[in-house]
Amino acid sequence: METTGLITPALARELAALGRVSEDTSSESVLRGFTASLVGGVPGCSGGSAELWRDDRVLLSASHSELIMLAESEDVIGEGPAREARATGGHVMIPDVLSERRWPRYAGMATRCGVRSVLAIPIVAEPALLVLVLFSVRPGAFPTEAVTPLSQMLTEQATVALGNMWDFEEMRTGAAQMQEALAGRAIIDQAKGIIMQANGCSADEAFDELRRVSQHHQVKVADLARLLVNEHREGKGVNQSMPAAGAG
Repeated sequence: METTGLITPALARELAALGRVSEDTSSESVLRGFTASLVGGVPGCSGGSAELWRDDRVLLSASHSELIMLAESEDVIGEGPAREARATGGHVMIPDVLSERRWPRYAGMATRCGVRSVLAIPIVAEPALLVLVLFSVRPGAFPTEAVTPLSQMLTEQATVALGNMWDFEEMRTGAAQMQEALAGRAIIDQAKGIIMQANGCSADEAFDELRRVSQHHQVKVADLARLLVNEHREGKGVNQSMPAAGAG
């Protein structure tokens, strides 16, 4: 694969790798991956930032600490390319920061960071908005004719990477919830066994007793069962472990 405009084989490989998830995958790791891919794979790109907006909250990553401060400054001063890209939904270019007239305060801050040209690309990845910003230390680093193919490629890969990450997080959350539910059921079964042994009652009657006491004291059945099991392990009887339903 030959270099085409701003798209290189290295960029294609790095972006494709972001779609693979593992136990270490997170929103932060995916954003770091994007910034690293931009810097390492786009010709002329000296730095990058990634903003993930979801529910009016933003997660920010950048290749350099100065670029984090530059990105954060846009909402403080009320101007800048990433802010404009979010508002318009289209990519925003600053060919030369020294000639920028739209955002003079941003241009001054970018100059102090050593930035000469900027390209901001917004990517809609429901339910979020991702804004990738490319920075260069030289003017005119991002040719206009090469922006659209790059934007299309970034959109395709970002949608896959973020979608896979969210699916994986949902699956991981579901597995954790199931594990918690199974653990709760196991502890309830242990508590029922203790009550059955102490009172000579059936499993259903033991559970009814657990539920009755939990409702009276406004605690979860699983929490009450855990208390009973822990107290039983310490050698206390069931009557000492479980608060009486009529107790204050």
